[in-house]
Amino acid sequence: MVKEIQLRINLIEERKENILLFKASKQLNIDKNEISAVKVLRKSIDARKKDIIFNYKVAVYINEVVPEKSDYEFEYKDVSNAKEIHIVGFGPAGMYAALRCIELGYKPIVLERGKNVRDRRRDLRAINQFHEVNEDSNYCFGEGGAGTYSDGKLYTRSLKRGDVRRIFENLVFHGATEQILIDAHPHIGTNKLPKIIQNIRETILEFGGEIHFETRVTDFVIKNNKLQAIQLQNGKEMTVNSVILATGHSARDIYELLHKKNIALKAKSFAMGVRVEHPQEIIDQIQYHCSGERDELLPAAAYSLVQQVNNRGVYSFCMCPGGFIVPAATANGEVVVNGMSPSKRNNQFANSGIVVELDIDKDFKKYEHLGPLKGLQFQKDLEKLAFTAGGRNQTAPAQRLVDFVEGKPSPTLNDCSYQPGLKSAPLHSLLPKIIGGRLRKGFAAFGQKMHGYYTNQANIIGVESRTSSPVNIPRKENLEHTEIQGLYPCGEGGGYAGGIVSAAMDGERCAEAAIENL
Repeated sequence: MVKEIQLRINLIEERKENILLFKASKQLNIDKNEISAVKVLRKSIDARKKDIIFNYKVAVYINEVVPEKSDYEFEYKDVSNAKEIHIVGFGPAGMYAALRCIELGYKPIVLERGKNVRDRRRDLRAINQFHEVNEDSNYCFGEGGAGTYSDGKLYTRSLKRGDVRRIFENLVFHGATEQILIDAHPHIGTNKLPKIIQNIRETILEFGGEIHFETRVTDFVIKNNKLQAIQLQNGKEMTVNSVILATGHSARDIYELLHKKNIALKAKSFAMGVRVEHPQEIIDQIQYHCSGERDELLPAAAYSLVQQVNNRGVYSFCMCPGGFIVPAATANGEVVVNGMSPSKRNNQFANSGIVVELDIDKDFKKYEHLGPLKGLQFQKDLEKLAFTAGGRNQTAPAQRLVDFVEGKPSPTLNDCSYQPGLKSAPLHSLLPKIIGGRLRKGFAAFGQKMHGYYTNQANIIGVESRTSSPVNIPRKENLEHTEIQGLYPCGEGGGYAGGIVSAAMDGERCAEAAIENL
């Protein structure tokens, strides 16, 4: 017999050996010797009150053996000589589209503009140390996409878009810790993701798929509104049956190419703002109601904040406890910041994007002449402004938090995790009013919600501009582009996902649709 129950454990009890077994036997009113095992299904921490509680959902096996195998099995077929599906981009959407093709007996041909996960590291070092941006290999482009050297957070609200558990189980199949199946807010870590992504690549190659790195798509050959071929930067042309376009939210050249060819695009609302970085100790003390170091049983504390300001949401985005800030520019002449955490989340700083919702129909009047690319151009202009304010390299413009809100220059800045360095700049006056004004009010409100958050020990760093795509590539119910037969816009680049898991699920769906529509 197996029974699922909820258990609440306080911090003192959490230290005790076999506490789950003891609590389960007591709650079910049975002798603990009758319990074969207590398997944790879900774990979360409730730190809203001073008495911190660990919430467990467990399966109690009563005189029954725990099954060794997962309910999920991934049966990959040899597709060496199978019909081909071309996939542009090898981020989460592209990877899971390729894996799904192999499961269904079709051969994925993956074209990735960047380098493999190992060679990509050299280009990341060039950005951090020498301020040189390789436009095809950086924190956004390359094997695994932006997710590889990102935080690795797997939390998603896209529960209706597909089988979230299936994506988690597949990550475990490819080397992720089983802890991601349990944690309420699962996280892999930027140090662990590269090996998992390498394992996914090896699966695809082992079963007959193809992956071509440093292969940028530069044009689409279309006849009678049907995609016939794709042209590559090296001058080669590939005939295609179906193309899954999974290029990510930063592949601006793809949006510009589609617009130039009069292929339907839509401008979409998105969010922009800054990164804020506090000492992790401050966030721990606020969230765990402590005055010194956090208890060793507690992870680095996270937070989630939202405030309505002048009819727009101001909210935290991609919060990285125990993490660091990285340069996410995809071209020279721009500064973009993003955040990530290693698996142990043991860095001394906590950072988060704090961004403002932008309404594509109301906030971009002077960009209207650009049609579907109006939001994209606004994004570009703000990144150029950050580049200039930072000193015309990857040094980022920054200001202390209270100084930013009060409109004062910051003569000095706090220590920071951002490797290229910071330069003091008056972000309160540099940012457009629709963003800067709302951020200043939002931060003041956040200080009321989290006492201690509003402090000059925190830096504001600009700009956080790549939260999501400012462009949508429209598609029909069958996931095919509304005008071009054989083209399947996918993932974050198409405007259909907002993170690793939702992008992976959309990749699977697009693979299924492309195969069904052949």
